[in-house]
Amino acid sequence: MGPHPAVAAIRLAVRRVLHDVLNENSAPHTAPHDAPRATTPLVLVACSGGADSMALASALAFEAPKLGVRAGGVTVDHGLQPGSDLRAADVVARLAALRLDPVESAAVRVGRDGGPEAAARDARYAALDAAADRHGAAAILLGHTRDDQAETVLLGLARGSGIRSLSGMAATSGVGGRYRRPFLQLDRQTARTACMAQSLPVWDDPHNADPAYTRSRLRHEGLPALEKALGKGVVEALARTAQLSRDDADALDTWAAQAEAAVRDPAGLLECAKLYALPPAVRRRVLRRAAIEAGAPAGSLFARHIEEVDRLITGWRGQGEINLPGRVVAQRQGGRLVIRQG
Repeated sequence: MGPHPAVAAIRLAVRRVLHDVLNENSAPHTAPHDAPRATTPLVLVACSGGADSMALASALAFEAPKLGVRAGGVTVDHGLQPGSDLRAADVVARLAALRLDPVESAAVRVGRDGGPEAAARDARYAALDAAADRHGAAAILLGHTRDDQAETVLLGLARGSGIRSLSGMAATSGVGGRYRRPFLQLDRQTARTACMAQSLPVWDDPHNADPAYTRSRLRHEGLPALEKALGKGVVEALARTAQLSRDDADALDTWAAQAEAAVRDPAGLLECAKLYALPPAVRRRVLRRAAIEAGAPAGSLFARHIEEVDRLITGWRGQGEINLPGRVVAQRQGGRLVIRQG
């Protein structure tokens, strides 16, 4: 008798990602026979102790040895709740019980930039990046599910920040494709059921039910209201929208990258007339790329900023310079658009 269907589903999802990691880290076929073999890749799982990440950790622990992959785990202690250090130690013990090695807890200090959720996320990814660098990990697995993807799409829609926000989370992201999300095609209940079928203890973070957090309100109030009004299948439809939006956004980004060289003069300045001739979606991408190159932080550069810069092209009436995040300014001078540090 095989494993429970939910267990089989999470293991298959992880197996596919591990095959990708192995293929990407395999030694060239043209290597000499006496050349040393490539080091066995290490894959880490980011685990909070919740159902999603515990299901992911168990699947990694099961699949990695069969494929000759080393598997470890990291939990991040955000220090936002009393006893968070004890909780992190408990997660480390659970990961070790699954025979993951290395396992560790990383304590971080959460700042205030961008709000509590964004600050916690930034601190978490910084800690995960540091752990991957320290251990030489080829990849870090994240337990985001299809439900998380649907929430991300709705949050992007609410911000009105364009098709890239609607594309949600990528299955592969980070420098060199470091972060992998095997569960984006699986729902949250599948992960929880897999934990129950394997008698894995899980921890439900009280922040996930705290209405003070936007994502929590969306999860417990917004999505249920949408399903009540529109019927079942909203989550699946939103996840599908994310993939379609990502494909469109990638194509437009490629177009913008190719168009950018053609709209610059010999001195490298952007020519307003040539920018005006571009489709708006492409032109705004060129402007965003130029602002980031000038020093504007990508995470702080919103659609409203780019719209203001775009008006220097499409609605020119002699207006002054536009202030952008990162002390970057944009202004029109003699038919050229100058974006620079202020």
